[in-house]
Parts: sequence; structure tokens; C-alpha cells
Amino acid sequence: MNKSLKKIRNIISTVLVALVVLLAVLLVGARLFGLRALTVLSGSMEPVYHTGSLIYVKKVDTSKIKPGDVITFMLDEKTIATHRVVEVVPDEEDTSVLRFKTKGDANDVEDGGLVHYKNVIGTPVFSIPYLGYVANYIQHPPGMYIAISVGAILILLVFLPDLFGKTEKQKEKAASPAATEESAQGAEQNRG
Repeated sequence: MNKSLKKIRNIISTVLVALVVLLAVLLVGARLFGLRALTVLSGSMEPVYHTGSLIYVKKVDTSKIKPGDVITFMLDEKTIATHRVVEVVPDEEDTSVLRFKTKGDANDVEDGGLVHYKNVIGTPVFSIPYLGYVANYIQHPPGMYIAISVGAILILLVFLPDLFGKTEKQKEKAASPAATEESAQGAEQNRG
């Protein structure tokens, strides 16, 4: 029974660690591929990008953006939006300066202002529904504290039993030769 419980514990802890690693790769590892993970906080792009989805945005050459493309951009210093380009508007004085008229797919009207090309972060490559809720939760307290606590507990679950298991095995090994020696000495005294 003890071995089967240990096997179940090992399987559960391995699955949990794998899930944590997968989540870390999805949230942070995307940067290794030049992607930025962002959470969709409104329904302005429904049904393409649902509220709570995690979208992965890749940098793009703004001169190649055309009407119909979806872009992610800085709306202001604190707000990032993802909307569809309705029109590309070159500057009247300098045609290399582009601005984009945008609109959310679920919105009835176009956005009020034009998006300057320097405010474009990139274009969404793909999204994962509902993962944005998790990402947003663990990036701010109390979710951050819970995530750190869960990580610490997982580490303890994975490594602590092995440490205690080794010390018990070491005790058994240490006791085993001594018991064998005492038995041998006892046998010699009985013969004598």
C-alpha cells in the first residue's frame, strides 16, 4: 500500500509540475520567440478574441499593415487595445508617417482617434481562450502570492519526500550492517 501511495503521489506531483512549467512557458517563454502575451479585457473584438483570452502579439513592419489586419497598439500610456484596421491614413506632409483608423469587430462605430504607427505593438498571431484570466490573476496581488505559495508547495511536494526517503534508507543501511555484525558475534559466542 505504501508503494502505491508513493507512486500516486509521484504521478500527481509530476503532472502538477508539468502544468506549472507549461503555464510558465505560455506566459513568459513566448518572449523567446519574439511574442508578447497580453490579456483581452473587453469584448470589443468578439467573436475573434473573447474576453479573458491570452493573445500572442508579434512585432510587425507597420508599412505592411493594410485594411482588414488586426493590430495591437498603445491607446494611451496605460491602455493597450487590439482592433481591426479600417483604413491606413498617410500623413499629408510626410507620407512615410502612417496612422491607422481602427474599429473593434463588436463595436458599432470606429475608434475616435487615429493610431500613430509608433504606437503599434504588433499583430496578434494566436490566442488561447480563458488563459488571460489566469495570467491577469497571477500578475497582481493576491493572485501573485497564491501563485508563489503554490509553486513553493509544489517544490516541497516534489523534493521533500525524496530527502526524507534517502535519510530513512540511509538509516536502514546503517542499521543493517550493525545488526548483521551483532548476529555474527552472537553466533560465535554461542559456539564457544
